Amino acid sequence: MVHFTPLVLLATAATLVTAAPAPAPDIDATVPPASTGGPAATYTDAVLDLQRKGRTQLDEAITKSKTCTKEKLSIRREYGDLTKDERKDYIAAMLCLMAKPPKLTQFPGVTNRYEDFVAVHVNQTLSIHGTGNFLSWHRYYTWAFEQALRTECGYNGTQPYWDWGRWAKDPLSSPIFDGSDTSLSGNGQKITHRGQSFGPAGDGGGCVTSGPFKNMSIHLGPFAAETDPSPAANPQSNGMGKNTRCLRRDMSNYLTSRYGRTEDIVALITSSKTIGTFQDTMQNTSPTGGMGVHGVGHFTIAGDPGADFYQSPNDPGFWVHHGMIDRTWSIWQTQQLANRTNVIAGGTSMMGFGRQQTLDDVVDLGVVGVDGKTYKIRELVSTVDGPFCYTYE
Repeated sequence: MVHFTPLVLLATAATLVTAAPAPAPDIDATVPPASTGGPAATYTDAVLDLQRKGRTQLDEAITKSKTCTKEKLSIRREYGDLTKDERKDYIAAMLCLMAKPPKLTQFPGVTNRYEDFVAVHVNQTLSIHGTGNFLSWHRYYTWAFEQALRTECGYNGTQPYWDWGRWAKDPLSSPIFDGSDTSLSGNGQKITHRGQSFGPAGDGGGCVTSGPFKNMSIHLGPFAAETDPSPAANPQSNGMGKNTRCLRRDMSNYLTSRYGRTEDIVALITSSKTIGTFQDTMQNTSPTGGMGVHGVGHFTIAGDPGADFYQSPNDPGFWVHHGMIDRTWSIWQTQQLANRTNVIAGGTSMMGFGRQQTLDDVVDLGVVGVDGKTYKIRELVSTVDGPFCYTYE
C-alpha cells in the first residue's frame, strides 16, 4: 500500500528537467475554430498523421495481446470532437466524484472522492516526476480516474484529451476552456497580479466564474504554488489540512503559442530516439531553454491549484492534459513499437537520489488504484496489454 508521510518541499516546478528541447521542424499546422459541439471530421494535422502511421503496428500488438482485442478496444477522443451531450456526461461524472465521500479520511483536506486522487498525487510527487516511472505512473493514474468515473459515477465514455497544438493560438476559445456549460470552465476573474516563473501575467488570476466548475472549492495545499497572489498557508505543516478557497486560473496563449504548437509535438515525437530523450524533453521546464509540453499544459492553466505541480490534479483540466501526455507517448511508441515498449530510463527520485528505475518496479495508487491492484511498470507500458485496452483517434 501507499504510505502517506509529511512532505518535505525541497523542489519547485522549475527544477523538474532542464534539458533543452530538440529544434522544431517547420510545419504549418492548421488550427480549427472552436467546435460548436460535434466531431471536427475535416481536421487533420501532422500529429494525427503520425498517429495513423503507427496504427498498423498497434493493430499487430493487439493480435499478440493477452488481454486486449479489437472488439474490446476503447477509443479516447479530443475534447472538441465530443458532442455537447458527451461533454456534459464527462462533466457530470467528475462532479459526481466530487460529491462522493473520500476514502482517505485521515486527511482533513480530503473532503471527497475526487480529492482522494489529488492526495495520492501529492504524496507521490517526488517519486513520479523526472523519474523513470513518470509516463507509466501517469498512464495508470489517468486510466484509474477514467475507471472511477465509469464504475463509481456511471460514465459511459472514455477519458478525452486536450490537443495543445489544435488550440495553441487561443486555448480560451477552445471548447475545453471557453467557459460554456459544456466546457471544463473558463479563465479566472481578471485581477491585478504578477506573472509566474514561466511567463507574464494573463488576463485572469482570480476565481473561476464561468462553466460547470465555477463553484468548485480547493482544500489541500498549497505545496509549491507558482501563482500570485499566493494562497493562504495550510493549517497543517504537511499541506493536508483543510484550506478552503476557490478554483483560480490565469490562462493565456503565452506558452501554447511558443512551445505547445503542433510542430513542437511533432518535433518531440520524431526527434527523440530514446525514451530518456523523449521524457526529458517532454518535462523540460528550463526558463531559458524553452519548455516541454508537460509544463506547457500545466502552466497554461496556471493559477491555484493548476500551477502547483503537487496538487495539479485538483484542477479539472489536469485530466485532459494528461490524456494528451499519454497520447503523445503512445504515438512515439507506435513509430517503432518493438523497440519502444519495454524501455525505461531515469531514477526513482525527482531530486536525483535513489537507484535507477527498472521495469520490475511497482506502481501503487493505493485507494485510487483500480480494484486496489498494483502493477509492475512493464505491465503499464502498452495501451493494449496489461490492464489496458484503449487507443486514440
